[in-house]
Amino acid sequence: MTFGIISDISDGLDAPSDENSPTTAPATPSSKADAATPTPTAAAATTNPPSPSATAVMPNVVCMNLQAAQDAIQAAGVFYSNSVDATGAGRAQVWDRNWIVVEQTPAAGVDIDEGNVILSVVKEDEPDGC
Repeated sequence: MTFGIISDISDGLDAPSDENSPTTAPATPSSKADAATPTPTAAAATTNPPSPSATAVMPNVVCMNLQAAQDAIQAAGVFYSNSVDATGAGRAQVWDRNWIVVEQTPAAGVDIDEGNVILSVVKEDEPDGC
């Protein structure tokens, strides 16, 4: 049987100690043009630039089944929409193809963004006005 002592267990999240950290000399500019160019900091190098808005134009999805309506909204460029039971009963839309869109917010032709689309739906065997 072999026993040993583990002297250091690291998960990689600890700051490097002085004995293990590499030493590098600061870069010196080789010309005046290099001196005028700022060097990126470590924080700037790891920061992602802001993403452009996911704005799209709302299609007309009234009288579509919920799945087809969601597909049309995604094809327009927005991937997250909300659906609510139009009867007010608070039923969950578990099988999207069994629900019909009876109202949409915002209206067709309006700019939309992620999460600001609300589709009011009823079950396919309920009166829908379509």
